[in-house]
Amino acid sequence: MIPAPPPILYAARAEWADIVPVEQYEKANPLAPILYSAEYKDATDYLRAVVKAGEQSARVLQLTEHVIRLNPAHYSAWQYRYETIVALQSPLDVELALMDELADKYLKTYQVWHHRRLLLTLQPTPAAAAAELVFVAKILREDEKNYHTWAHRQWVLAFFNDDALWAGELDFVDAMMNRDVRNNSVWHHRFFVVFHSGVREGEEDRERVVRRELIYVKQNLSLAPNNASAWNYLRGVLEHSRLPFATVAAFVTAYTVPHLADAADLVDVENPPPGPGAELPCAAAVEFLADVYEEAGGESTDKAVQLWKSLADEHDTIRKKYWEYRIREAMSK
Repeated sequence: MIPAPPPILYAARAEWADIVPVEQYEKANPLAPILYSAEYKDATDYLRAVVKAGEQSARVLQLTEHVIRLNPAHYSAWQYRYETIVALQSPLDVELALMDELADKYLKTYQVWHHRRLLLTLQPTPAAAAAELVFVAKILREDEKNYHTWAHRQWVLAFFNDDALWAGELDFVDAMMNRDVRNNSVWHHRFFVVFHSGVREGEEDRERVVRRELIYVKQNLSLAPNNASAWNYLRGVLEHSRLPFATVAAFVTAYTVPHLADAADLVDVENPPPGPGAELPCAAAVEFLADVYEEAGGESTDKAVQLWKSLADEHDTIRKKYWEYRIREAMSK
């Protein structure tokens, strides 16, 4: 395979002859000098020069793109690129097309997503927002747990705050949940949509919404009991709604004991039992029930202590020191 020819440095390009590069300042004898490649050092030297001169032109856009491709986390290159786009009134569709490529390639780089946000603020239309949600959904299919992508989706929803955008978001959550019910990012996003984004039309009855969410998380736990994300969601719904943990005690208790051989087949929407293949007792359920007893206080604290002991000695021995700490704290009150 023939190797690629070395890049032509800006110092050797006739169209950049009018620019005097500005080298990065370093002490005379840096303790730990960074060994930049010749290409990167050359490009950033010229970037500093155009920033110093205040130049905003088409060639500056080419230069900043070059620097960004060499180092996608170069904040100054991103910022000056945005300022140049605004000054030149560059076509946003062209820039977004480039960002589609870079976001896909560098999807774990914060600066890529921040730049997309800035571009969207320049064209705050429902059509642009809808297109952005489609793009985000595509990226999430490649990396379903990428924090930056989920945060960007939430920003789009909140910034545009269009009812048509919100209308299909729970359906999107359900689709993602079907792909991976243990995806903590999906559970977090559902909580954001239901409880942290305002009250949408048709969801004014918050008691009904809370009941719906409790049924939803219980049904998912019945399918995958040892799912920490779902147990955290259950806690979150109760705490947000200021409901005592005892509200779901009947549901939780069934997950703290082994399978009963003579258990009847019940269809209980409010308290669905664990499926036949569930690994029981479920440590998360035992912990939850202990919290129910601790919250009740009084004589119930002894029941909590017994459950913590079972976690320390049998169900969750890897966190033995933590459960012993919980016991000491409870006994000292």
